[in-house]
Amino acid sequence: MLYSILCYHSEAVVGSWTKEQDEATMARLAAVQDKLARAGRLGPVVRLMPTSAATTLRKDREPPLVTDGPFAETKEQLLGFYIVECAKPEEALEIARDLGRANPGGAYEIRPVLVFRPGGPLE
Repeated sequence: MLYSILCYHSEAVVGSWTKEQDEATMARLAAVQDKLARAGRLGPVVRLMPTSAATTLRKDREPPLVTDGPFAETKEQLLGFYIVECAKPEEALEIARDLGRANPGGAYEIRPVLVFRPGGPLE
């Protein structure tokens, strides 16, 4: 069974780190990631951009509503995520619209990925 570990922290705190503090934190995290990778237990590792870079597509209305920011209702839970390659944010929004047509209701948050480090194959 695979688990998704969603990491939460104060953006104000993380955003105030110096470059050196951020690199030191990422190095400590990399040590944990490397151990998991050697054990064949690490899938993709993603660091998301701040929520200010997010866009939300409210697909529970017609036409769907696009808003800046992560404005999914708190009664909704994160159920999973897609990683897609797009040249422009509008392409990612169009993919979310396509997904919304396939799975009505709820919301999709679109956020640029800051760091992507693929893991090894899971056994």
